Amino acid sequence: MKRTTTLSAASLVHALDSMAGKKVLIIGDLVLDHYVMGTVGRISPEAPVPVVEVGNERHILGGAGNVARNVKTLGGSPVIIGICGRDREGERMARLLRKDGITAHVVCDDKRPTTKKTRIIAQNQQVVRVDWENSDPVTDAVLAQVMDFVRAEAVDAGVIILSDYGKGLITEEFMPHLETELAALEKRPLVLVDPKVRNFHLYTGVDLLTPNTKEAGEGAGMPISATRDDIIRAGQEIFRRLGNRNLLVTLGAEGMALFEGPDRVRHIPTAARKVFDVTGAGDTVIATLGLALSAGLDLLTSCALANYAAGMVVAEVGTAAAQADALRAALENYQDTPVEVWADETATA
Repeated sequence: MKRTTTLSAASLVHALDSMAGKKVLIIGDLVLDHYVMGTVGRISPEAPVPVVEVGNERHILGGAGNVARNVKTLGGSPVIIGICGRDREGERMARLLRKDGITAHVVCDDKRPTTKKTRIIAQNQQVVRVDWENSDPVTDAVLAQVMDFVRAEAVDAGVIILSDYGKGLITEEFMPHLETELAALEKRPLVLVDPKVRNFHLYTGVDLLTPNTKEAGEGAGMPISATRDDIIRAGQEIFRRLGNRNLLVTLGAEGMALFEGPDRVRHIPTAARKVFDVTGAGDTVIATLGLALSAGLDLLTSCALANYAAGMVVAEVGTAAAQADALRAALENYQDTPVEVWADETATA
C-alpha cells in the first residue's frame, strides 16, 4: 500500500512569501550564455548542414550566474563569487550582473577566457552549441582572491550554493580551503552542491546534493533508471561514499526523490505541464532550495517549491529564471501536492 502525505498549495504560497530578501551566497562557475535565434529554410551547398538565417541574439547569465539570477527573481538577495577572463565577454558578464541587480565578486584571470556557450536555435530547436572555455584549475593567486571574498561573505550567509560546472573553480584545492573558512565561523552555513560528476569525490559531508538521475547513477558508480528501487540503491551508495546529510535526485518527468538520510526517501511528482527546454532547470532547483532554506523553511517544503519553480522554467526556450509573482500564481492554480513515501525506516524504529 502506498503511503502519502500532502503539501497544500496554500502553505507553499505562504512559504514563498517568507523568502523575500533572504541572502544566498553562490560560489561557482560563471558562464555567459549566448543565444542566436533564427530560422532554417535551406541546406548549405558547402556541406550537408542547415543554414540558419539569424533573426536576433541575446546574452544572459548562465552557470552560477543563472543560479544567482533565479535567487534574485524569486525575491532573494544573491551574492555571487566567481571568475572570468579579462576580456570583452568578461566585461559583458559584469554588465549583466549589474543589470540584474546581483552583488558580485568576480576575479578576472588573465590566463583564461570567460566561459561562453553559444547556442544556435532555429524553430525552437537547438542546431549546434559552440563553447569557449578553459577548465584548468585556477591558479593559487586566483584561488586566494576567491577565498578572501568567501571569508568576507560567509559570515552572515545561512546557505552557500556551490554551482560546479567543472570549469576550474571547485577543485581539490578549493574544497579544503572552503572547509577551513566554514569551520572558523560561529554559525556554519548549510552547503548545497549542484554537482559535476567527475568531482563527486570532492563533496564529502555536504548538507545537500542535487544530481539528476544520470548524475546520481554515475556518482554511485552504477547504471540506473528512474525506477524507485534504482534511485534508492544509487542514493544509498552516494551516502556511503560521501557521508552527505541529504540528497535530492531530480527525475525529469518523474519529479524528484528526496533523501533525508539514506533510509528516508520521499517522492515528489513533477509539476511541469509542458517541457520545451530543460536548460538551466537544475540552476532553478538549487536556487529555490537555497533561498527557501535560507528563510528557515523545512527541506520537504523547500523541495516542493523548487519542483514547482523548475516546472515553470522548462516550459520556456533557453536559460530561464523563475519569477516570484509567476510562481505564486502557479501555486494558486495548482492542486495540492501528494508526496509518496518510498522508504522510511524511522517510522518503524
